Amino acid sequence: MESVLAQLGALLLRALPTFFILLLLHFYLKAMFFKPLEKALAERKAATGGTRDAADAALRAAELKAKEYEDKLRDARSQIFHEQERMRNQWRDDQSQALTTIRGKVDAQIREARERIAAAQETAKASLRTESDALAEQIAQNLLAGRLN
Repeated sequence: MESVLAQLGALLLRALPTFFILLLLHFYLKAMFFKPLEKALAERKAATGGTRDAADAALRAAELKAKEYEDKLRDARSQIFHEQERMRNQWRDDQSQALTTIRGKVDAQIREARERIAAAQETAKASLRTESDALAEQIAQNLLAGRLN
């Protein structure tokens, strides 16, 4: 067992320089390679992360502007619809007033025409009465003259 321990001690003693070289290599690589590499990666991540954040912010801003545009477009359409409805109502009112005016004029013309027809009728009746009286008298005279002959 002692010989094994002695061999193990000799092996450890010969391995110590390799261990220290590996330990020195570890700290050297850590300081000279990995730290700058980690720093560069962190800077790249910050730059790309910043760009990604900027892109996300730009996307959110674009979505907000699109929503504002849609809201304004909806409001404009609503205003146009209300304006069209107001114009239709105005036209309907104007048309109703025009029809009322025209109906009044037509009713007045109809009354005048009826009055003229009634007057013409009375004139015709009076004329027919006088003519019928004259005709009756003429017939009576012809009959009397025919009996006398």
